[in-house]
Amino acid sequence: MTKRRALTKRAQYLAVYKSGKAWVDKLIVMKALPNDLEFDRCGFSVAKDVGKAVVRNRVRRLLREVVRVTLIKPGWDIVFIARPDAANADYHDLKRSIGKLLLRARLVDENEMVRAGVN
Repeated sequence: MTKRRALTKRAQYLAVYKSGKAWVDKLIVMKALPNDLEFDRCGFSVAKDVGKAVVRNRVRRLLREVVRVTLIKPGWDIVFIARPDAANADYHDLKRSIGKLLLRARLVDENEMVRAGVN
């Protein structure tokens, strides 16, 4: 398994927001941009309209865990943006939502998602 790296700089997030392509779901908005690297980098954005700090941190932790166990194709910068409905979602709802977005964006192998039970 390759080491997953994170988007850490504001400029990296802004590049994905400005030039990346977006896919939308009820719980998550995903923006992705090719990065010409041999690995993928992921970032998470959970705004205050999702809830108070405890709720936002819980959603962020769940999103990080879903992405950690998902095999994403390398070479992409991806930002996952939580929508307010994500505050009431559990792990499996978020996993299903992210899986569908990754399939639509063709950033994950469809057979892998079927094996993981996302479809």
